[in-house]
Amino acid sequence: MPIKTAAAYIRVSTDDQLEYSPDSQIKKIQEYAERSDIHIPSEFIFLDEGISGRKAEKRPAFMKMIALAKSKPKPFDMILVWKFSRFARNREDSIVYKSMLRKQCGIDVVSVSEQIGEDKTSILIEALLEAMDEYYSINLAEEVKRGMNEKFSRGGVVSQPPFGYKMGDDVFVPDDKTAPVVRMIFEDYVNGMSVRKIAMKLNDMGVLSIKGNKFENRTVEYILCNPTYLGKLRRNPNGRDITDRFHRSGDNIIVEGRHPPIISEELYEKANERLKEQKKKYVPHAQQKQADFMLRGLCRCSDCGSTLVQAVKGKSLQCHKYARGQCKVSHSITIAKINEAVIDQIEADLEDMSFSYVIRERADSEKDNINKVLLQKEYSKLERVKEAFEAGIDSLEEYRLNKTRITNRIKELEADIPKPSEEEIKSEIKMKLSEVIDRIKDSSVSENEKNNFLRTVIREIIFDRKNMTIQIVYQAMF
Repeated sequence: MPIKTAAAYIRVSTDDQLEYSPDSQIKKIQEYAERSDIHIPSEFIFLDEGISGRKAEKRPAFMKMIALAKSKPKPFDMILVWKFSRFARNREDSIVYKSMLRKQCGIDVVSVSEQIGEDKTSILIEALLEAMDEYYSINLAEEVKRGMNEKFSRGGVVSQPPFGYKMGDDVFVPDDKTAPVVRMIFEDYVNGMSVRKIAMKLNDMGVLSIKGNKFENRTVEYILCNPTYLGKLRRNPNGRDITDRFHRSGDNIIVEGRHPPIISEELYEKANERLKEQKKKYVPHAQQKQADFMLRGLCRCSDCGSTLVQAVKGKSLQCHKYARGQCKVSHSITIAKINEAVIDQIEADLEDMSFSYVIRERADSEKDNINKVLLQKEYSKLERVKEAFEAGIDSLEEYRLNKTRITNRIKELEADIPKPSEEEIKSEIKMKLSEVIDRIKDSSVSENEKNNFLRTVIREIIFDRKNMTIQIVYQAMF
């Protein structure tokens, strides 16, 4: 009987006990493999450590193993796991991936500690084991949540430290580098500086947020309304509410923490009183629905590339990132003025035909579509032979031969796909522009319709406020 080849999958989440450590799992799997005349190459050992098993797509090693299993010919005959719960704790994932592996790849998943046989009764036993594993996973999550809520109620830390603190011995400790920045943020805001200007100041200083990103308006506002800086702790016992960005809902609970405050209660109250006053100046959700305008989504900031959005009650445009404190250069311009400039530029481009453009692919003949699909497959093959060489499956000579063969095929397919000349491209753009220019100058055509017409031929409009110039990048379908 020929020796079978297997892959080993090991998963350890943060809540697992010692017997489920990676070393113990692989030891048991290898012992089983030796007894059963099964070979496990080192490159076929896949490990996800410190990762929950509830969702397969969150396990990178698992997804890499599944992708490899789909290769032709199949790289291994089976997947060995310590327990079925290591493969999946979600019955839906288990059914989908096991079925796919069996039917499409001819690969079985085998638990080395839960031998269930090969008769029809084993199907029920396997399903029962998986149901028990999923119940355990759900129950464990509930117990963890209950334990965290209980710990929080006593002032214990159950989350990562916010900006300005670092983790001490089960308590937040002020960070020497960022705690002074928190105080500066509160003082600047109380002294009249806007959240946008504070964000720009921090970005100029090179200060990064807790996630390593540049500061935005909302990052500053989140700090200003966070009671953690008073020595308190805040938590929603029902879990995170993504619609409550600043944790202002009535479900949030605030308790006294055991960590030292960074700011005084007086400074915190002054800052939050000003925040409330600023909010009163704007009707809630008043700017959620913006009026349509001809250049919606087409104009870009020449400094950061961000979209220009409506500002000043819909009368002008401004760089989206500038408004959030992430771009240093204002690109404010009235809508009427930039509309006029765009129309003038289109007419000028129609005259001299020396404009920039990009090509967008469109569905053409059946033959062209088939060629494009085949081309994509060849590029995928090229990537796979590279992976095979890097994994030591193919020799250097095999890799060279395969690469040459696939590259030649790619050249043949590319040569068979017709490419338009520059004259044809510009002629196509000119024809569309001639139709569009009359439409956008017609006052009876709605702003939304004008925007739709422009999108058929314009990729983007780059506005440079410093030099008061615009550059239009057109697009053609071929």
